[in-house]
Amino acid sequence: MGTMDLMDHVSEFARRDWETYDGAGTVRFALIGAGWFTREWALPGIERADHTEATVVVDLDPERAGALADEHDLTHLSPEQFHDGVAESEYDAVYVCTPNATHLEYVETAAAFGKDVLCEKPMEASVDRAAELVEATREAGVSLMVGYRMHLDPVVRRSKEFIEAGAIGDVVQVHSNMSQRMVAELEGDASEQWRLDPDLAGGGAMMDIGIYPLNTTRFLLDADPEKVSAETGSTHEAFADVEERVAVRATFEGGVPVVFTANHNAYHDSFLRVTGTEGQVIIDPAFFEREPRDMEVRLDGERHAIDVTDVHQLEEEFAYFADCVLSGREPEPDGEHAMLDMQAIEAIYESAETGETVRVET
Repeated sequence: MGTMDLMDHVSEFARRDWETYDGAGTVRFALIGAGWFTREWALPGIERADHTEATVVVDLDPERAGALADEHDLTHLSPEQFHDGVAESEYDAVYVCTPNATHLEYVETAAAFGKDVLCEKPMEASVDRAAELVEATREAGVSLMVGYRMHLDPVVRRSKEFIEAGAIGDVVQVHSNMSQRMVAELEGDASEQWRLDPDLAGGGAMMDIGIYPLNTTRFLLDADPEKVSAETGSTHEAFADVEERVAVRATFEGGVPVVFTANHNAYHDSFLRVTGTEGQVIIDPAFFEREPRDMEVRLDGERHAIDVTDVHQLEEEFAYFADCVLSGREPEPDGEHAMLDMQAIEAIYESAETGETVRVET
């Protein structure tokens, strides 16, 4: 593939190839959880997106939720009121962004009310609870999308198209990392950070940020891990109960080796590099929502920096979800897709504990 062919391939970089709905409908959201990600990213994404509106906020902290409700003219509910069906007519779908181990209870209630669900990743704190969550939405006949925002980022979508076109030849390996200085950024008592509580989080770096390289690789290759070998570890006292870092070597379908790392106490960094027999696709920075992404393609000994169009990832995510709901099609990634991540993570933790290579049981 020459330079001109490459540039033709990435023209109209931010095109929404998923967009089908052209009506005037709106999906009204109840925001379940008023933490920083909801306040700083999800709610602005809803406000920016076409066909979406936030109408309700639910949170354990009445002051936090009340302030958000006052600022954005939302109905404020306690968790008990939400489960009792108060203001149930004021929303069409729920966005669940609470600690991992609490996703199930909110999704079960939403499904019982016939509300479609956009649930943050990881889907739950364990495989068993994730399976219950999927089953609740299936039995209720409501849509379930899991919030893998990378799937809707044009950088990832164009990279996937480029790989699928065979431009870098056959994929022979993938290498990626996501790391951040969580320890340095902890405010106040570290014990108040739910991501350090294994009962709420289900794990540490792997559950929280390791899921990004794992799942984005699955999406790019349209392939899943078959077996994994992993190591975990911690050095900082804050990570006494969950892992501070994880290193994974996975074998994906087709025998492709995939290596990735994640670390909660390291220099802020994220990248993903797909190497083929004829070239490479590199996304660097890759995963953090708060920084622009860069894309480079290497072919025939030349480096091609791609002119990337940055988007608000949560705007894209909510716009896509609404497009699916309003046009009557099921959104992706769905619960079945997210279940495989949960099963892979379970295998990763088993490998780290036993020192053995573990097959991903699906």
